[in-house]
Amino acid sequence: MPLQAVESQRLYRQIAEQLRALIGQGEWAPGSRLPAERDLARQLGVSRPSVREALIALEVEGRVEVRVGSGIYVLPPAASNGKGTNGAHGPDDHAEWGPLELMHARELVEAEVAALAARHARKPQLAAMSQALAQMQAQADAGEVPRDGDQAFHEAIAGACGNEVLRDTVRGYWQARHGPLFARMSGYFENPASWAAALTEHRQVLDAIRARDPEAAREAMQGHLRKATRRYSASWRRASATPDARPTETETTTRRQR
Repeated sequence: MPLQAVESQRLYRQIAEQLRALIGQGEWAPGSRLPAERDLARQLGVSRPSVREALIALEVEGRVEVRVGSGIYVLPPAASNGKGTNGAHGPDDHAEWGPLELMHARELVEAEVAALAARHARKPQLAAMSQALAQMQAQADAGEVPRDGDQAFHEAIAGACGNEVLRDTVRGYWQARHGPLFARMSGYFENPASWAAALTEHRQVLDAIRARDPEAAREAMQGHLRKATRRYSASWRRASATPDARPTETETTTRRQR
């Protein structure tokens, strides 16, 4: 059964479904290595980051094992947890959103949220942003993943934009970030260097909001999220360059997640 070109809607899921079906039909036997990411992307007519999302989704299911620097290997059926791409989540669950698609949406929406916050933020809201940034820095200094401070910072900005719908939208983005696919992807592509860059970018956003400069706030937030997307689109080799970027939490299953 040849691979078929896919359409863009929920792209990573379509790719994962094709690969899952081919594995089930014996196209690749347990223990065998899948074609290289670039070859899969070429045959499917999609980008390499989209293929990577699908492969990580299959890894979350226990259908493949990612061996950074070696390739993607098919696991025996017993290793699979029998769940769909995102486990037991329903079709409308936020955890079903693809990480890269989510990041592109955040780039558009949160840039405008930051611009609105520059217009409407009050002193207590600015203090909340500063406190969240300090929390993020403290977590990073302690060698922890500063995700709590990161979330608090973005939600503080959303809370200052003066629009409840946008505030709830940003919260929805963060609910999606707690899903298994995003968590596994974060384990591969987040590391101390990426978090240090994010901290610098956050400070630029906060400076623009404090200065009551909507255009600068928009540009700073858009730039931050665009760079974050590029970090998540890095090659496997670059992702494995820093040991802290490799997963550890799921060591007892298929891979490790930091």
